[in-house]
Amino acid sequence: MSKNPFPFETVSRRNLLKLGAATGVLGPLALGTGSVQAVNARIHVVIVGAGAGGTSMANRLSQVLNGAKITIVDTREQHYYQPGWTLVASGVWEKSKTVTSTADWLPSGVDWVKGKVAEYDPDNNRVILEDGQQLGYDQLIVATGLQLRYEWIEGMDTRLIGQGKGVGSVYAGVDEAAKTSEEIDQWIASSQGKGLFNLPPTALKCAGAPLKMTFTTLSRLEASGQREAYDVEFMTPSGRLFGVDFYNQFVKQRFEEQGVTRNDHWTLKSLDSDAKRATYSVEGGPDQVKDYDFIHVVPPMTAPDSLLNSPLVNQEGESFATWMKVDRETLQNPDYPNVWGIGDVMGMPSNKTAASVKMQAKVLEQNFVAHLQERPLPAKHNGYTSCPLITSIGKAMLVEFGWNGELLPSFSFIDPKEESWTVWVMKERMLRPAYYAMLEGQI
Repeated sequence: MSKNPFPFETVSRRNLLKLGAATGVLGPLALGTGSVQAVNARIHVVIVGAGAGGTSMANRLSQVLNGAKITIVDTREQHYYQPGWTLVASGVWEKSKTVTSTADWLPSGVDWVKGKVAEYDPDNNRVILEDGQQLGYDQLIVATGLQLRYEWIEGMDTRLIGQGKGVGSVYAGVDEAAKTSEEIDQWIASSQGKGLFNLPPTALKCAGAPLKMTFTTLSRLEASGQREAYDVEFMTPSGRLFGVDFYNQFVKQRFEEQGVTRNDHWTLKSLDSDAKRATYSVEGGPDQVKDYDFIHVVPPMTAPDSLLNSPLVNQEGESFATWMKVDRETLQNPDYPNVWGIGDVMGMPSNKTAASVKMQAKVLEQNFVAHLQERPLPAKHNGYTSCPLITSIGKAMLVEFGWNGELLPSFSFIDPKEESWTVWVMKERMLRPAYYAMLEGQI
């Protein structure tokens, strides 16, 4: 498949050079660790999770803490560039482009414990692993990511993906993303049928991914020359497609233009994969059943069970229940000042993207060091998150915003409200090297 189906669209060489120079992910915001002075700190720092947030913090803190012991806890031998999974599931990338070794990104001197936390005990400054091992800490950083709750959808099993039953999900893993693309190809090869796309009833990582999967699939359907033979429907539990009003309206209008039927206040409840039938609970009405030829499943998401059963989580009745409790500006737990959060696990609006982690890592580094020195916490997270929203294969919009949906554009030459090939180039060719620089604590 061509990486650029718009060969006659041009973008100025000067702007591409600017884009390349700036892509430390999103240039004006690409601040390194140089502003934080190294300190002597004979402490034990435990980081739970070796994903984007945990690895970034391991590298940053190893540069600024003299004499500290840093332990990172995770079982994963492979590190995944998850922002690339939508490109894999869309048939644009091979899955190998998103896979590296966890060990390649961890700094020398960091102790890697290949285990999984079963219990958090912040009252005694320790975590307990599944094998019973106990790790005491002076400072704890929780960077676990989130838990995909496929089991909350009756009949759904990620092993169904790639079995020719029309089930796909970009979130399940890189292998499943590749199999999702194959399932879409099989649907298209059938020359007809219905595709169902869904949002979950919870917060989710990369909230734009379900929309991207819909738009790239529409591109593939249109490229078949038989778009009218396929029905496409999109289900929203809340009635919203995107948290920022402008993009919410944009997607609604584009779906209407591209013949996508939208069903608001529908939540995926169960699947019968043999019959290719999905059941939805509908707000204020009876359950509805839809036959499908392809369905893209987006599961509900929560913090991991070990955190849900701990004092570190927001409780029922609090904002962002089932997510880690942090001050959204300082990233510090308000009940346990030596506990910090970063990444998807935290309870705050949106902020579950790699671009969010890059900004959070800078804030957390500054506040962490200030806390060790018993100084006021100087840095405040402004809620920045970014999503190159793919609107077709070959075009995208650069969505950047903070608290309350305030737009925070980084590039003067990119209109955040317009689709462009320039942003597609950023997504498809430039953000992966920037992500790896982030892992190393360089930006």
